[in-house]
Amino acid sequence: MASKPPKQLNSRFTLVTTRYLSRAHTIVYRITGGRFGANLRVGAGFRKPVPTLLLEHVGRKSGKRFTSPVLYITDGPDVVVAASAAGRDEHPQWYRNLLANPDIHVAIGAERRAVTAVQADPDERARLWPLLVQAYADFGSYQSWTKREIPVMVLQPR
Repeated sequence: MASKPPKQLNSRFTLVTTRYLSRAHTIVYRITGGRFGANLRVGAGFRKPVPTLLLEHVGRKSGKRFTSPVLYITDGPDVVVAASAAGRDEHPQWYRNLLANPDIHVAIGAERRAVTAVQADPDERARLWPLLVQAYADFGSYQSWTKREIPVMVLQPR
């Protein structure tokens, strides 16, 4: 696991670039019904692709609808995501939005599902975190790069 974050990780340039790449990812995912974009093949995902969903959420201040591509695992009927922001110092906006407006939708491939987002409690996080790292090893690096504990959100069917 890396302990020193990349030099530009918390820069404005990285944040803006990530936003544009996420928008492009979302467009391709939607147009193709998930045939393209449903598996991340970057970083640790290059050798072991990681499933990606589209998280549809509502801005806590603006009320505007947003969509974010997010890596996920499943845990029984639940979908589990990590608010890693690639190890940045701040939580991703979608995480804050889920805390304020937990009833959301996710798109997995061409299927759209209604879910309720619940933050994993400490025991549940301790169980789920190793599964997330097993699915995408870079999550372990991301946690080592930031002082914040990366939140784990459980998306329960509604």
